[in-house]
Amino acid sequence: MKIVVASIFVEDQEKALKFYTEKLGLVKKRDVSHGQYRWLTVVSADDQNGTELLLEPNNNPAAKTYQKAIFEQGIPATSFWVENVKSEYERLKSLGVMFTMEPAQMGPVTIAKLDDTCGNLIQIQKMN
Repeated sequence: MKIVVASIFVEDQEKALKFYTEKLGLVKKRDVSHGQYRWLTVVSADDQNGTELLLEPNNNPAAKTYQKAIFEQGIPATSFWVENVKSEYERLKSLGVMFTMEPAQMGPVTIAKLDDTCGNLIQIQKMN
């Protein structure tokens, strides 16, 4: 079994696409519209055949409630692996990305949390 697509709820797909590509450096993989629905995914620039992240609209009331609750509790909606948390933190800060947690070592992992401007906290991490 292989994970092909994982999703994250976003308030605005176009705004999310801009953030995830222009700030985080991901690449748009699929953009398929069907009526009012849009299947919009991004992938790692380093692994364009890897797992796709679906930027899924949070227009379902349950999705909005869930997204708001985990954000308010400081729980990341997803995590991304990076080679160096401190340098990625500095790079993203220089692009105007807002962090809710600076790099910190938590046992065998170093993490930092950022706000994706679309209703989510994202964790960047690296195993030490």
